[in-house]
Amino acid sequence: MSENIEKIKCLIIGSGPAGYTAAIYAARADMKPIMYTGMQMGGQLTTTTEVDNFPGYANGTDGTAMMEDLKKQAERFGTDVRFGVVTKVDLSDKVGGIHKVVVDDNKHIEAETIIISTGATAKYLGLESEKRLMGGGVSACATCDGFFYKGQDVVVVGAGDTAAEEATYLANICRKVTMLVRKDFMRASKAMQHRVNKTENIEVLYNTEIEEVLGANVVEGVRAINNKTKETHDIPVTGVFIAIGHTPNSDLFKGVLDMDETGYLITKGKTTKTNLPGVFAAGDIQDKEYRQAVTAAGTGCMAALDAERYLGSLE
Repeated sequence: MSENIEKIKCLIIGSGPAGYTAAIYAARADMKPIMYTGMQMGGQLTTTTEVDNFPGYANGTDGTAMMEDLKKQAERFGTDVRFGVVTKVDLSDKVGGIHKVVVDDNKHIEAETIIISTGATAKYLGLESEKRLMGGGVSACATCDGFFYKGQDVVVVGAGDTAAEEATYLANICRKVTMLVRKDFMRASKAMQHRVNKTENIEVLYNTEIEEVLGANVVEGVRAINNKTKETHDIPVTGVFIAIGHTPNSDLFKGVLDMDETGYLITKGKTTKTNLPGVFAAGDIQDKEYRQAVTAAGTGCMAALDAERYLGSLE
């Protein structure tokens, strides 16, 4: 077995802005990082057609194209980017300890440091029409995509603080925002509910769900159903924003790394350090507040610097 074990300085689990930025910094620090991308190479941004708010792209860019740019930049400095999924971890709790990882159930790696950038997955309703129109008007991020619906009518699905925040954000851009709330009350904080209720161009429909997203190639409306009366009616909109939460991709680390009640990894103070030495977390796996490409990239930089300093402290 021992000759089949690859021994490395830095392993990056997951791609996306956090992973690729960590790789750029780690490679430039001569840590010779190896990245395993996960099943979705490039992360959530590869499901976004247009990115207009990432610095450096004056005319905007395509999400997949941007991730390819970051990948090429990481590779230019020597990052070994591999397609594969980490399936098992055995992380050391000792300073200077070696972290053991299995990839695709058969590849064994021993790493001095690990940067986790596995991200989070937006929750969707599970409708076929919703999936078909993803990137064609269906989005899970108002701050990412809201600009494209300036002066238009949109729907926000959800009842919590995130949904309320997205609705009020969109209300500043769009002509009208219709919130669809599944129950007869909102779960959002009282302050957020007051903000929604005070915003003239937000309409809240309670006991209402989406039965189908309408449109052939782009969103043209939604068919809403009242789950009490079973009555349906069509709402003409060009954008549908799903705000029912995210699921952090942290199952692999349950019982090993500290995480909150929803599964987001907990990092120490302003660092990317987890509760285990030599293990760092960056991007949406540890950030449930901002969830932006640029903030993920920032924490990727931090994780690589933290890892470099950790290795330096061992010498």
